[in-house]
Amino acid sequence: MDYYILTTDNLQQFLYTIPEIRDYFGQADLKIEEIGDGNVNYVFIAKSAENPEKALIIKQAVPYLRCAGEDYALSRERMTFEIRALQSYARNVPEYAPKIYYADETMSVVVMQYLNNHIIMRKGLIDQNTYPLFSEHIADFLAKTLFYTSSLYLSSTEKRHLMREFNDNTELCKLTEDFVFTFAYMDHETNEVPEAYSAEAKALFVQMDFRKNLLDLKYSFMTHTDALLHGDLHTGSIMINEKETYVIDPEFAFFGPFGFDIGALIANLINAWISHLHVSDNPAYREWILQTIKEVYEKFESKFLALWNAQNESALITPGFIDDATLAAYQKAFMHRIFQESIGFAGCKIARRVFGIAGVAEIRGIEDPQKRKAATMHALRLGTDLIRHYHSFDNIDQLLRAVEESS
Repeated sequence: MDYYILTTDNLQQFLYTIPEIRDYFGQADLKIEEIGDGNVNYVFIAKSAENPEKALIIKQAVPYLRCAGEDYALSRERMTFEIRALQSYARNVPEYAPKIYYADETMSVVVMQYLNNHIIMRKGLIDQNTYPLFSEHIADFLAKTLFYTSSLYLSSTEKRHLMREFNDNTELCKLTEDFVFTFAYMDHETNEVPEAYSAEAKALFVQMDFRKNLLDLKYSFMTHTDALLHGDLHTGSIMINEKETYVIDPEFAFFGPFGFDIGALIANLINAWISHLHVSDNPAYREWILQTIKEVYEKFESKFLALWNAQNESALITPGFIDDATLAAYQKAFMHRIFQESIGFAGCKIARRVFGIAGVAEIRGIEDPQKRKAATMHALRLGTDLIRHYHSFDNIDQLLRAVEESS
């Protein structure tokens, strides 16, 4: 089958060429809606007209960056890497990933479980919802996806074979290199700078005091191949309710530094905290966000170390090579490096959303222009400060104090 772009008009015909999907819906007419609000791909929901509870999600990669338009070409092969990442999740963390019903690399399409009892976490945070199991779930997801795809668990041969499945995801890695680490801090045509922010943008674009650290973080992103990353783990890539957490949209999956996914998630929680500081009078909710950040990191570290301590042999460790005390000291320094890089990457993820091409709704969506600007500048200050000083952070409580004192 040759590739063509799916629409609400032709999607039913496409789906009913797939026997498994035809059987799932019982050949009933489908109600189809385009629901994607991301920056990269198109997402549809197909529901049975006879039984709307029967529904599936269809996601297709198109040959351009959705948020930038058809003039910004982008390979459709990114869907291949999303499929492979979801397959990895099915092996390592099946409780946190949607089920795949069908995938077609030629059509750059995947058909997945419809999470009808869940919402996008970003929307839930904007609405001041709390999720008591989130920190446990996402810490478990992070610990297992990072550990089980690293040289702390795999043999050298297994690690290299797995890396080859993702090595060609070069275009989306380049997007991150450009939009997270570069363009958002300079005068560039892809930035979004309202007239009311022009002075602040010009001041940022000539600041140099944090760019050495920014380059260090970018270099780590480009060269460290610690583990298979989601690559874009923000609150818009999480579907959630009070009992369940699902991670979606891993089209940016690649082998990169341990701290990148952790930092991206922390950044989004901090953005939610900043938003509520400026738009809502609910200190208890802000405290819940800070407590969640603390629990996420502490539980991740505990779970990651437990997995490591249960693994007697890997590409890194040969039995009999190191005694327990020396290994424990090595692990402490190892985890400290992960933590500090996580803070640096969090700073990048916060700051790049200010003038970069992809803002976040909790900041850019603030209706009151004065409050929106206050929250925007707050995010910029805090993000760049974290980039400047990430090497000085020793524990998660120190980060939380920095967030609170930034107000």
